[in-house]
Amino acid sequence: MSAQLARVGRALGFAGYFARLLVVANWEVVVDVLTPGSRLQPGIVALPLRCRTASEIALLSALITLTPGTLTIDVAEDLDVMYVHGMYAPDADAFRAELTDLETRMLHAVRLDRTQEADR
Repeated sequence: MSAQLARVGRALGFAGYFARLLVVANWEVVVDVLTPGSRLQPGIVALPLRCRTASEIALLSALITLTPGTLTIDVAEDLDVMYVHGMYAPDADAFRAELTDLETRMLHAVRLDRTQEADR
């Protein structure tokens, strides 16, 4: 029973994190649309994946695409790399780090066995 409670807690924690992420991303886009000029600095990054199942990859892809200003473009055939476009990504390494943080938090929330969270 406590393992189930822990899993629910991790899922709720991730939901709160993602809700905050959505608010911040929406605000960034609204400010850019309503102010003169544009802060767009688009970029595409290759994100090495730690997701191991098609479901994990699909969930991560959906989370990225739901976030305003980001879009999943493709996943490599070997399922090891995801290509992501960002509207506000002047620094590819910083953008990749944000995406890696999202993946880490998502994996922590959805995986049943916490020992599965280690990298491949």
